[in-house]
Amino acid sequence: MDPTQFNSLKKYMKHLNAFDWVALVLVIIGGVNWGLIGLFNLDLVSTLFGVMTLFTRVVYVLVGISAIYTLVILSTKAQ
Repeated sequence: MDPTQFNSLKKYMKHLNAFDWVALVLVIIGGVNWGLIGLFNLDLVSTLFGVMTLFTRVVYVLVGISAIYTLVILSTKAQ
């Protein structure tokens, strides 16, 4: 990444609202969880909150909604 791209990213991130930040954090949590599943067969969300408990399912749903939200935001900002 060249310095101009980094500066653009910094400017963009300054304009994120609280909902954008929550979505970004949830997408990162989901990505890390899938990485752990792929590498070590370890589902961290299920390990922390139980296998398919209500809270685990809520976390999975929120991660999925956050991914869709992030796709929409990125596609609208790219235009």
